[in-house]
Amino acid sequence: MTFKRRYLMCRPTHFAVTYRINPWMDPTAPYDNALAISQWENLRQTFLGLGHTVDLIDPLPGLPDMVFAANGATVVDGRALGVQFRDAERADEAPAYAAWFRENGFDVFEPKHTNEGEGDILLAGDVLLAGTGFRTSHASHAETQEFLQRPVITLQLVDPAYYHLDTALCVLDETNIAYLPQAFSAGSQAVLRQLFPNAIIATPEDAAVLGLNAVSDGETVVLAEQATHLADALRAAGYRTIGVDMSELRKAGGGPKCCTLEVRS
Repeated sequence: MTFKRRYLMCRPTHFAVTYRINPWMDPTAPYDNALAISQWENLRQTFLGLGHTVDLIDPLPGLPDMVFAANGATVVDGRALGVQFRDAERADEAPAYAAWFRENGFDVFEPKHTNEGEGDILLAGDVLLAGTGFRTSHASHAETQEFLQRPVITLQLVDPAYYHLDTALCVLDETNIAYLPQAFSAGSQAVLRQLFPNAIIATPEDAAVLGLNAVSDGETVVLAEQATHLADALRAAGYRTIGVDMSELRKAGGGPKCCTLEVRS
């Protein structure tokens, strides 16, 4: 089993918090672009230090959330499912990411329904876990399954603070996850218990620092350094952890995973 991954990232050159499209964002609060860039660069260097490949897409002016590359596509078996954002503020990110994948030889599908990439669609072994409730529409799950040719498991998100699946659930390896049960409907909690009986259950404190917005290569989990309880639980389960500080990007509702799109050839 290889732990080496290929990721796509976007430097937060134009990062800012100038509008509010999720509960984490406060346009009246100060933000520090230079600190955001420094924290992002540390994340990139962490991946490189683990032996992963990191490709870069050029950031575009006027798109302060383009740093959140996970929302740019979902890529499985060399197929890139493009995105369609719910909010007009992010709409122009979609063609930019689609163009990058076309230029790099991927088959790109332009969706008819709203989906926000790996923010809401996560590959877990042989299935795709697909969130809905706030951003990605339930209707998109059918076209996701059709194009990516993997079974889709619909999960209903119920807490606005965890508006994307990747803020409430982290795929650790092909057989296990970590998640916050309270972020999901009762039925979805039952499905997760059935699929992942050995899942690591995060605390509300872990989730509140976007600890579940983590990146795992199956061996090492890169997560917010403030999520100390989750890090302890991961190590107890046999994973290695690396804590990173993404506090500035968290002001826009993002953490390590939001900044990281896995590219599966």
